[in-house]
Amino acid sequence: MILIRDAGPADVPAITDLTNALIATTTYEWTETPYTVEDRRAWLAAKARDGMAVLVAEADGRVVGWAGYGDFRDTTRWPGYRFTVEHTVHVREDHWGRGVGGRLLDALAGRARAAGKRVMVAGIDGSNEDSIRFHGRRGFVEVARLPGVGEKFGRRLDLVLMQRDL
Repeated sequence: MILIRDAGPADVPAITDLTNALIATTTYEWTETPYTVEDRRAWLAAKARDGMAVLVAEADGRVVGWAGYGDFRDTTRWPGYRFTVEHTVHVREDHWGRGVGGRLLDALAGRARAAGKRVMVAGIDGSNEDSIRFHGRRGFVEVARLPGVGEKFGRRLDLVLMQRDL
């Protein structure tokens, strides 16, 4: 049984571990520097302050996934983007293919819709075909492919933008 709920301060170590799990070996997260629990505590507090949802998936008392959203672009400078959010979803590798990511993303989209958001955007590393297929199954459509805009491990990376109307 998977429980989807709001993330709280006690979830920060698990969120940090999940986020860091593939940093050293993949280009899914475009940083080579792992996050710290302190970084993630400040991040979660800022999300709460700004009214941005962060959810966790819990199985047998353990956090096995998390998802959250934030502004797509700087909505203070460009308020025309205020109805669009960009999200992220992370699931423990031993829970891939079990529906955890889909449940998190559906719940997150519901939260965004309830907050008055109209569009959800996914920014995905071009080599992450599993994520591109996952988002396609959840109603996201590829709207842009930006070649070579990122870099990690000394390689230039493509960014795929997918979006879904809420």
